[in-house]
Amino acid sequence: MKSDDIAAALHMLARLDLTVEDLSSSACTSPTATVIPTFADYLTQLRKSMPAVTVTNYRSYWRVIEDAWGERTLDEPTTLEIDQLVNEHLTRVVVRANSRDGRGAATNLIAALRCIYRHAERDQLIHPAHNPAAKITPPRRLPSARHALSLAQVTELADIAATTGDDPELDALLFRLHLETACRPGGTLALTVNDLSSTDCMVHLREKGGTVRWQPISPTLTRHLLDHVRTRGGLETTGLLRYRNGRPIGRRRFTYLSDRLRQHLPWAASVQFSIHWLRHTTLTWVEREYSYAVARAYAGHSTAPNTATGATLTYVRAGLPEVAHALSALTGEPHPKAATDLHPLSGGPKPPITGAER
Repeated sequence: MKSDDIAAALHMLARLDLTVEDLSSSACTSPTATVIPTFADYLTQLRKSMPAVTVTNYRSYWRVIEDAWGERTLDEPTTLEIDQLVNEHLTRVVVRANSRDGRGAATNLIAALRCIYRHAERDQLIHPAHNPAAKITPPRRLPSARHALSLAQVTELADIAATTGDDPELDALLFRLHLETACRPGGTLALTVNDLSSTDCMVHLREKGGTVRWQPISPTLTRHLLDHVRTRGGLETTGLLRYRNGRPIGRRRFTYLSDRLRQHLPWAASVQFSIHWLRHTTLTWVEREYSYAVARAYAGHSTAPNTATGATLTYVRAGLPEVAHALSALTGEPHPKAATDLHPLSGGPKPPITGAER
C-alpha cells in the first residue's frame, strides 16, 4: 500500500473518531462472525436435509470421516490429510474376486468428502478457494467388468431365485422386476403402491440423480405385483415389495439374494454377481435389437447432449412407445403403450413439394 493511501486511511479514521485497534476489536467480536461446525455436527444436519437415497449412498463413507475427524471443524483438514485418510481407508478395504485395488472405495470416499464441502461452500462456511477436497484427484475409473449375461445364465439365476431361500416368491418377483425394467436397487426400494399403474402396465421409477420416469412392465408382472400388494399389505405410502410379515424390504434383501445365487452357481461367484448385472443384460439386448437411443431411454439416462454422444440425441431420442415396444419383444407379451409403427413418417402425410421440385 502506498504512503499516500495509508495517510488517507488514517485521516478517514480520525474523522470517524476511530483507531486501528477499534477495527480489529470490532471484527473479532462481530455477532455475524461465522462459526465453523465440526464434521460430526455438520453431517448431522446433512443427514436431515438431503434425500434418503443420497444419505444411504454416502452413509458408510461419512462414518469413516466422522470416526477420523468428527471433532474437527470443516476448515481444519488439509489436502494432504485427505490423501492420508483415503490411503488409510484403502488398507481396510475387503479384497474380493472382482477387486480393483480399492479404486471404487477411494473414489466414493472422495465423493463423500466433496459432497460435504460442496454444501459447506453453499452455506458460506468454506470459501471455494480454500476447499481442500476440490484439489484431490480421484483414481482413474476403470471400465466396468460387468457384461450382458447369456440366456442360459439368466435362466439359471431365475430358477435359483424362484426355488430356494426363505421367500422364493418375493425373490422371483424382485428378479423379474429388475430384468424387465433394468432399474437400479434404489428405484425398486423407492416404489410405492401409487407408483404402480395397473391400467397402463407401468411403474414410476425414482432413481439416482433425481431422475423420474414411467417404465413399462409386462401384464404378467403387473398382475403379480398387484397380488403381492393385496397379500402383503403394500397399501401404505412406502415399500411396494414386502416380506410376509408386511415389513418393506431393504438393501439387505439384494445382498441376501446375490449371496444365495453365488452359492448355488459357481460362475456367479466368480464374477461376483449382483442384481445390477441384470441391468447390463437387458440394456445390452435392447441396444443390439433396437438402437442406442432406445436403450438410453430404457435405462432412464439423461438425453441432454454431451461430449460423449453429441447433439444428435436431441433429435433422435426414443420415447415411451418405443421402450414399451422393446419390452414387449423381450417378454413376448403385448403392451398397451407399445408403438405399432416405429417409423413416424411411414403412412403419414407427405412433405410439401418445394418450388424447386415443381
